[in-house]
Amino acid sequence: MANQVTGLGTSWALPNYAGELFSADATQTPLLSMTGGLSGGRQTDHFEFPTAVLYDYPAADQPEISEAASATAPVATHAVREQETNVVQIHQEVIDLSYVALSNLHRMSGLNTAGQETAYGDERLFQLQHKLIKVARDVEHSFINGSYQKAASASEANKTRGLLELTRENVSIDAGGAPLTAELLRELYREMADAGAYFNNMVMFLSAYQKQMLTEVYASQMGLRLPVSRTVGGVNITQVETDFFNMGVVWNRFVPADTILIADVAHIAPVFQVVPGKGVLFTEELAKTGASEKLQLFGQIGLAHGAGFLHGSITGLQAL
Repeated sequence: MANQVTGLGTSWALPNYAGELFSADATQTPLLSMTGGLSGGRQTDHFEFPTAVLYDYPAADQPEISEAASATAPVATHAVREQETNVVQIHQEVIDLSYVALSNLHRMSGLNTAGQETAYGDERLFQLQHKLIKVARDVEHSFINGSYQKAASASEANKTRGLLELTRENVSIDAGGAPLTAELLRELYREMADAGAYFNNMVMFLSAYQKQMLTEVYASQMGLRLPVSRTVGGVNITQVETDFFNMGVVWNRFVPADTILIADVAHIAPVFQVVPGKGVLFTEELAKTGASEKLQLFGQIGLAHGAGFLHGSITGLQAL
């Protein structure tokens, strides 16, 4: 399997081949795509941005105020608000291609036959597209698995908080190695409802193994063993209806194998910090020191995830 080349990209380090291009790595980023992608979302002019302003009501109670007591007004009380925040993190990639590499597009290595062409038309465009997909993959991973860190100096990195860390601090169940069951799912739905989730646009994100387990759970529960057609086999659960909400089901390769994430995507958006005069995710040529073309891709991206009680997760599930 081809790997990465560090430093200058030369015609020897980056050989050209004929044939169709394939990558076994995940290139789909469902959460990012649903919430605006690398060209949508919100903008900020500060590396820290608000995700929610929270306030509470006192526990519901039956008042007990006599006529005599009502003649004197009670002590005033007021709701206190609290702001929650997240940060953008830097995404920076560089390509450095020698003029020789750029001019040797039709010099091919490996097996070649007459009339064959490389699978890509321009080394620079191929490398830039590769970097954009890499950034999208890193963003998807961070939005799900990111561990929050707020920089206190220029030598410390900002790291955006991901949804799993958010749910672990709010609504999450540790399965302790048990397999996924209908009861575990019902418990999560119930805990989310009790926590105050809005259930506006719910989506379940899960790994390949847990997707199969989810289908098995609901197929067994509903007796969905034999399809209507006698020429098609199999069951694929793509939507779940619960007592509290309807939910889409999405396989996501960036969710850990032992985890299920339920997110209200109505309250999720990528946040981009603008660089004045340049934009939010841009390429620019770096200082030239010789016969190469050196470019950087730069962006500052974070997750606006809303209040923690909007989402939920199950972790520590049995997984292969």
